[in-house]
Amino acid sequence: MKLTKKQIRKSIFDILIYILGGSLYSIGINSFASPNNIAPGGLTGVGVIINHIFGFPIGVLIIVLNIPLFIIGLKELGKYFLIKTIIATVTMSVLIDVSAAFLPVYTGNTLLACLYGGLLTGAGLALVFMRGATTGGTDIIAKLINRKFKFLSIGRIILLMDLLIISASAIAFKSIESALYAVIMIFASSRIIDSALYGADRGKMLFIITSKPEELSKAIMKKVSRGVTMLDGTGAYSNDIRYILMCAVRRHEAAKVHEIIKNIDNKAFIITTEAGEITGEGFKDLYTP
Repeated sequence: MKLTKKQIRKSIFDILIYILGGSLYSIGINSFASPNNIAPGGLTGVGVIINHIFGFPIGVLIIVLNIPLFIIGLKELGKYFLIKTIIATVTMSVLIDVSAAFLPVYTGNTLLACLYGGLLTGAGLALVFMRGATTGGTDIIAKLINRKFKFLSIGRIILLMDLLIISASAIAFKSIESALYAVIMIFASSRIIDSALYGADRGKMLFIITSKPEELSKAIMKKVSRGVTMLDGTGAYSNDIRYILMCAVRRHEAAKVHEIIKNIDNKAFIITTEAGEITGEGFKDLYTP
């Protein structure tokens, strides 16, 4: 299929954003996290640990560890989303290894190192998320595990994996403090991502008024794995029948839903509101305090 000029411009812009995000992320890892023995969770954290023990380049390790996940996750992610994720992951990984040769290293106050490392990695990841991609890794693993064990939310699975990686870093670096600083860095990074994407809210509620309710709801359920409620409505002025889709998503998923809507019904009317708390399947457990 031949790409239009608009699609080509969008693809080029996406890649430029990935480069910018990857640059910020690589500074956070090479200048602050890795020199201070801080493994920031995810496959990057695994890469930092292996790099410390064997000296293998972190970026190469991230790509190698992601390859089987990309193959396994093809069905879960979808072809288009997978391509964007591969491009973002490779771009970020290459920048981590290339910049390692010339970036200055900070080994002063470790608390400052983990805070600035979290700020930079969070900003870098937020830019990638804004363009509808991820950096693979534990996100894919969590989605695959969630499909088999529905009682475990994706957020909890990622948290458990990060805790395992952080615990491994304490053993590898022979320092409990390194693990504690990693927790601070992960927290700082997640807060930056939240603030950059949609603020500090816990989720988003989307109300979509569309003429293609069936097609849209199926696409959202398939590509984002979120439930959709269909409501009947009537236009007050025209008296025409309208269909309203109601969908609750996590912060980072809202941009992907908007992309889906734009591709299927670019005349849809969308209302996105902040959800202070979402409880139920796929989110916080109803009985969790």
